[in-house]
Amino acid sequence: MKYSYWELKEWFTNIDFTIVGSGIVGLNCALYLKKRHPKATVLILEKGMLPQGASTKNAGFACFGSVSELIDDLKSHTPEEVYNLVDKRWNGLRLLRENLGDKKIDFQQHKGFELFDSKEVFEECMSEKESLNRLLKPMFKEDVFSVTENLFNFQNSYKKYVSNKFEGQIDTGKMALELLYKVQKLGVKILNNISVERFAESGNRVTIETNKITFKTNKLWIATNGFSNQLLEEKVEPARAQVLITKPIKNLHIRGTFHLDKGYYYFRNIHDRILIGGGRNIDFEAEKTTIFGCTKKIQNKLEQILKEIVLHNLPFEIEHRWSGIMGVGQQKKAIVKQVSNNVFCGVRLGGMGVAIGSIVGKELAELVDS
Repeated sequence: MKYSYWELKEWFTNIDFTIVGSGIVGLNCALYLKKRHPKATVLILEKGMLPQGASTKNAGFACFGSVSELIDDLKSHTPEEVYNLVDKRWNGLRLLRENLGDKKIDFQQHKGFELFDSKEVFEECMSEKESLNRLLKPMFKEDVFSVTENLFNFQNSYKKYVSNKFEGQIDTGKMALELLYKVQKLGVKILNNISVERFAESGNRVTIETNKITFKTNKLWIATNGFSNQLLEEKVEPARAQVLITKPIKNLHIRGTFHLDKGYYYFRNIHDRILIGGGRNIDFEAEKTTIFGCTKKIQNKLEQILKEIVLHNLPFEIEHRWSGIMGVGQQKKAIVKQVSNNVFCGVRLGGMGVAIGSIVGKELAELVDS
């Protein structure tokens, strides 16, 4: 396609900063770049019609780790590393709320809860609960985890579960819209349905080749998380997460965010519906993919949990099913670094995009001045 003089001049000439990916990291990066460099020309390239990875496809948990998940993390991370992971997640959530406002993202704090499939697993978590509370006390100034009776009458699970008073939930669609509004108000340009195929650095410029056009930029940021291996050599594995949501359910009494099996399953209320997701632990290899889609094996398991544990004896119908692509790795710490003189990346959010996306985007923007 041939572009006009006006199109080339306004969208592809004298570009200071280009960001690949319009998810929570890319948009926050643009936000902070514009705040630090108000006169700079900032362009975001997005390969989807909407943010393509997980930012508008996640379950909307404003969480920082369940008891069993953090205990599992302690097997491969030091206590200091786990503390730092939680600290970054907590500060990231605070930054998200401060930037956008609780009303704008429909933030609600109905607490978080972890269910257990047996007394043995519950007691294993109980044996570590106090040490976790001590570890996190300097951050929260009080105990994070406590024991709760089966308030919501869940079936086929242990009669007690662990609650977390600091956990909440957001509307991820509203979050993305508010971020888009903020960056566009600052003059950031966003182009959708354009895929970056490769880039090459030469001197103080980076040439970006896309499926539509080739142009130059002064600096390049890559914020594509689960898709980052297509452009970078960082150790990031794609991880597909499948989700489904019910039609509205009359007299739904469930309020909160809920975790099962070290966080591999999760569900919550939203608009008198139940949203449930997860299950990649039953088919890890198949879910290491950048292809969107749902599989019978995992969708059947999600429906089984709904039927046998969550909505026991309550009739329900499924209205929507979808998937998102996360970026994970052996270590849970996000990769935020300068790749070369004029190229930077913020990837491997480990399924914690809502919690750390804002702070990773901010750190990413700050790399240009460090």
